[in-house]
Amino acid sequence: MDFEALHSANFKLLDDTVGDWSTVLTNLEKLKKDAEDGLHGQAKKSDWSGYNATVSREFIGKTAGEFGDALTQATSIRNIMRDTRDELKTQQRLLKEAIERGRGKNLTVTANGGGYTVRENPDKKAPGGQTDVDGLRDELKVVLDKAAEIDSTAAISLKALVDLTDHGFSDATYKDRDEAADALKEAERLAALAKKKPEDMTPRDFDALKSGLEKYSGDEIFAEHFATTLKPEGVLNFWAGLNDPHAVYKVGHERVDQYDDLQKVLSLTLASATQADTPEMSRWKVDMVNLGDQQFSRSNSMGFQVMSNLMRWGDYDDRFLNDYGSRLIETEKKMTDNGRREPMGWHRMGMDPLLNRTGTDSGADPMTGFMKALANSPDAATEFFNADFVTKDDDHEFERDTDGNGRNGKVGLSNFQYLFEEREWPQDYDAKGEDSIAGRNNLAMALEAATTGHPAGQLRTDDTPPHNSEQTKLMENLVQSISDNNKRLTEHGYMSDSMGQIASEYLPDINRATTETNADPNATQAEKEARDRIERLFPVAGSEAVMDHRAVSRFLLTVGQDPEGYAAVEVGQKAYMANLMDYHLNPDLPQSDRFSDDRQLVVREIAHASGEVSATLNVGRQEATAGDAETADKEYEQSVAMWKSGISGVVGTGIGVGTSFMASPVVGAAAGGAASTVSGMILEGLFMDAEGSAKEGAGAQMGKDWENGLETNIKHTAGAADAAAKAHGLADPGDIAEYARSGVRDGYDFGGNFADRVAPELQTNI
Repeated sequence: MDFEALHSANFKLLDDTVGDWSTVLTNLEKLKKDAEDGLHGQAKKSDWSGYNATVSREFIGKTAGEFGDALTQATSIRNIMRDTRDELKTQQRLLKEAIERGRGKNLTVTANGGGYTVRENPDKKAPGGQTDVDGLRDELKVVLDKAAEIDSTAAISLKALVDLTDHGFSDATYKDRDEAADALKEAERLAALAKKKPEDMTPRDFDALKSGLEKYSGDEIFAEHFATTLKPEGVLNFWAGLNDPHAVYKVGHERVDQYDDLQKVLSLTLASATQADTPEMSRWKVDMVNLGDQQFSRSNSMGFQVMSNLMRWGDYDDRFLNDYGSRLIETEKKMTDNGRREPMGWHRMGMDPLLNRTGTDSGADPMTGFMKALANSPDAATEFFNADFVTKDDDHEFERDTDGNGRNGKVGLSNFQYLFEEREWPQDYDAKGEDSIAGRNNLAMALEAATTGHPAGQLRTDDTPPHNSEQTKLMENLVQSISDNNKRLTEHGYMSDSMGQIASEYLPDINRATTETNADPNATQAEKEARDRIERLFPVAGSEAVMDHRAVSRFLLTVGQDPEGYAAVEVGQKAYMANLMDYHLNPDLPQSDRFSDDRQLVVREIAHASGEVSATLNVGRQEATAGDAETADKEYEQSVAMWKSGISGVVGTGIGVGTSFMASPVVGAAAGGAASTVSGMILEGLFMDAEGSAKEGAGAQMGKDWENGLETNIKHTAGAADAAAKAHGLADPGDIAEYARSGVRDGYDFGGNFADRVAPELQTNI
């Protein structure tokens, strides 16, 4: 720091700048509120369809969110600048006070170019002589060095903050300059620890690295600086080396039980880093992809094997995931001769290190970790699964009967078809020595994210965009694939919870499919009108997954053979049915949105479709409970009951994904509001029935007794119709409930008979 610059600094410009940023914050706070309450709030309440539902609504949501990010970034900038100004003012005060104290000791300080000179007054010596001169000189140096540090770290922090994104704003938050500067310093310190040779790392180094990453993993400036300082080679060498028991015996011996914690926070840190758009991070992502097929450590682990295990947590940048996935697929195609054989290179040999420390698998198959990354990043997952694995013209041996003539022909396969239908997943073992299910289970979660538009394991919210054409295309292929060969799911039942969640979010599309009215360019006018009415009966915002009735039935029957898959669809269908009743019995529903003015017809059609879905699920349930029925049925009832806590926050928010609708309050609802809407009331009853059956052992009858399942559906469907009618003050709730009873009875019987006809070979135990 220049002596004269600090000594004579006029902070008015900086004061004005801080004041201007404070004004900006006030304005942004108002814009944020207007965007959230007005722009975004109105968008969520509006009825969207077609292109507007999948693109415009999402764009508005993201635009509204940018105001919040702008406020966050502006706040951080203001905080850093304000703190820098205050600290520089403090250093200026300390400089002048030191000079004044020197004057009292007969010392004079003069500016000298960019520096300064301290000397005794010629007419009167300092009491301490040269000692006083040296002491003042050193004191001034400390002040100036501190001021220089404040100035440089502020500049670096501000540049790092604004460089995080090429477009839009960062949501990184810093309360002052020190916080941002500390993040950068800590990134360099921890990167230096990770750069150590494995054999030189100590348990203390491990502890510092783990605790540091735990603290800073979500800090974007830290994450970007840590990753770019360590570089891709450093990341791969570190994790491969740390897991080499011959290289890090002491750390491994004393800290191996914490390797999983370090794996998680390192993954979260790198995920945060990839969201940054700095030139250095862009280079990092390219280099990491290019290192995928290179070998690291003495075990010769490939870059993909190492890095995929550091991608199991966090939200990685979509573009990076797709570039990484494309290169990983290229490598697998070379390894398998375009899918002709098993990817042997992904097998763990006896002395190979454990690259995954969660206990679910060894980490040798990079596809396992990569699938987990996709499960957290829906858009990237959708793009990846729809991409080509091989085209029809490539050199491969995949054939299908695509025209139903009984003869197979060469076809192209998507990544979804290869991974779900054709790939021979390498055998792997978990920490207990049992066969690992992690690979296919992570695949199921990735498909859940890819088809639903939100991370696996979560439920959709009002901000989840409606399904787009790429998501529905994947859903159509998934349903058809399981229909064609249900063993793809039944032999890996642990995937069914994800399949059930997927189905629960495509219930409007599934209910449409049961009506046999799919759009047909050669349809008659009457058929087109019937289709138009069905679209009003089961509204779908965004793109529709157009599925064959037979395929849907076989798919639901298969999903129903797993308790968790069954529960997801059954609970979702009950909520969907109740909301449809509420929606269509509302006298204020616009005429253009009405299926029919005949309430009896409306209620019967809703009840019929709901009954068919439940019946088909119950056929699958009967198949699964044919052995130890009592034990199996308890598992089913417990799975249904477990949904109570998970779904309570979203019950009654919509009749279809992306279709805005707030359920009507139930007249005379119980105090506390747990069942204050039509759907809420129905689900409360469903959960109570399930809890009771699970505790009392009465659930066994449901698997054995078809009539018991029918009676349960009649109870809940009629209850929904009655509650909706009363909520809207209709004069004939009793008649409406009777229409529902009749409709669900017909639909339930039809569903069972239809499943028998289209899927007899899937029912081996009934």
